[in-house]
Amino acid sequence: MSTLNINGRDHTVDVDPGTPVLWALRDSLGMTGTKFGCGAALCGACTVHLDGQAIRSCVTPISAVEGKKIVTIEAATDGRDPVGAAVHAAWVKHDVAQCGYCQSGQIMSATAFLKSQPKGKQPSAADIDAAMAGNICRCGTYARIRAAVADAAQTLA
Repeated sequence: MSTLNINGRDHTVDVDPGTPVLWALRDSLGMTGTKFGCGAALCGACTVHLDGQAIRSCVTPISAVEGKKIVTIEAATDGRDPVGAAVHAAWVKHDVAQCGYCQSGQIMSATAFLKSQPKGKQPSAADIDAAMAGNICRCGTYARIRAAVADAAQTLA
């Protein structure tokens, strides 16, 4: 049994300590907002925050996250986090999603990136592209993703 702090609440899961966080979230806890993409930490669909840092949950074992705080897309966009709310609003405003499969990972990466920026700093297009490079969008909405991240940064300034 492992106890995980997810979205501010403790959850007990009965899984092998080597089980990736992704599968504990999806299969044990029914939190299906975090997606499985590649299973090799290459596409970013499984991105969650661990103590404020974006990580790939498909390769991070449960044993590495006990005692730490996990935030998933379910909490990042529920309106309580001003950065998550700004990113979510910008995503809608810029009509970023097409198929939507990569969006939870994209939003989690964008939120972690914006939280890491110094207050009032407006990231350049190159900064945004570098921060989001680990997230793949098969629909190719990269220009809209960049615009949405820039818009969210402006909102938060």
